[in-house]
Amino acid sequence: MTAKTNDEKLRLAEKVELLAPAGDMERLKYAIMYGADAVYFGSEEFSLRAKAQNFNTNNIREALDFCHERGKKAYMTVNIYAHNDDISGLYEYIEELKKFDIDAFIVSDPGVISIFKKIHPAAELHLSTQANTTNYEAAKFWADLGIKRIVLARELSLREISKIRTELPADVTLEAFCQGAMCISYSGRCLLSNFLSNRDANRGECSHPCRWEYSLVEKKREDEYYPVIEDGRGTYIMNSKDLSMIDHIDDLIDAGVGSLKIEGRMKTAYYVATVVHAYRLAIDAYVDHLKVSDSPFKLPAEIKDELTKISHRDFTTGFYYGTPDQEAQNYVDSSYIREYSFIGIVKDYDKENGIATVEQRNKFSVGDIIEVTGPDIISFEEVACRITDEEGNEQSDAPHPQQILKMKFKNEVKPNYILRKKKDT
Repeated sequence: MTAKTNDEKLRLAEKVELLAPAGDMERLKYAIMYGADAVYFGSEEFSLRAKAQNFNTNNIREALDFCHERGKKAYMTVNIYAHNDDISGLYEYIEELKKFDIDAFIVSDPGVISIFKKIHPAAELHLSTQANTTNYEAAKFWADLGIKRIVLARELSLREISKIRTELPADVTLEAFCQGAMCISYSGRCLLSNFLSNRDANRGECSHPCRWEYSLVEKKREDEYYPVIEDGRGTYIMNSKDLSMIDHIDDLIDAGVGSLKIEGRMKTAYYVATVVHAYRLAIDAYVDHLKVSDSPFKLPAEIKDELTKISHRDFTTGFYYGTPDQEAQNYVDSSYIREYSFIGIVKDYDKENGIATVEQRNKFSVGDIIEVTGPDIISFEEVACRITDEEGNEQSDAPHPQQILKMKFKNEVKPNYILRKKKDT
């Protein structure tokens, strides 16, 4: 990659977009509140996350208003690989979408792109990672068709990304994943789910068979199963670790990535808020560093630690530094690491008496050490010293989902702050 001056790095870092998933309205709002520059969301049709709650034509307007009033962008996925039976519906659907001020549409199927060109020619189109763009000639091909952003295949190295960037017009941006689950198949183009569970991954219904436990069986010994790795439980031969580039955002930006994308439209609001917050802090820390120093950037440990407080697998840097070896896979199990639980959201706060109104999300008790995080802080700890219901009745714990509670805090909290606790406390 071509070496850049500190001023060039700063210019790129100040422009980079942080793009977050939005599986529903709550997750969209938390993504924006916790620092995303843009969100991507799907509808109930023609999106590759059919199991997400998604949006419909009744609440798309609300989502767009929430983003645009705060100077943020919203991109809509229409990245299905369409079959013949989908085509007539797509014409009607895209015609309906013309009435919304959607900033861009994420597409992958050339047929869908053609329909957009006919029905909604003013729409900005971003090419999905599902299109498997792995070289600069392919990127230029799509740019010549009017695509304004290429969401790169996950199988590219930083060096390859840098080369693609140098070959593209300046007005075409590159987007790449920085955090989230890695698909064992080429940029998500998988038939394993379809074959094993009749759920088409390329139409939004993946059952994630790459996470299942497998054993080896010999044809004539049908009842004798042999683990491929002999640990007595079978093996997880296709189970990738989660991608995480939070330690390397400087390298991503330096390679020419203009939008850092977080995977996870199926994830919770707590996951989205926490990951977005960590990357927002990381980008801002990198910008601040470049303003005062040309020395190598080192991410503050407390920012990286935020990513250990969500449900996750072990982390890998994927293909960015070359083809992954066996260390990028978890051959032992497919379970998540869950060290913290999301226990509540601050809905209101009375500064005079230090009492917060909290919506409970998971059980906690008086005496628990609670960690508080918010868009304008990293975190601080409090002890849950007193809990009451809305009528003022004291409770020893908070076991009821989404119960509205009153809690005393020593430190000031604000609406939309998140409460969590370590599971062994």
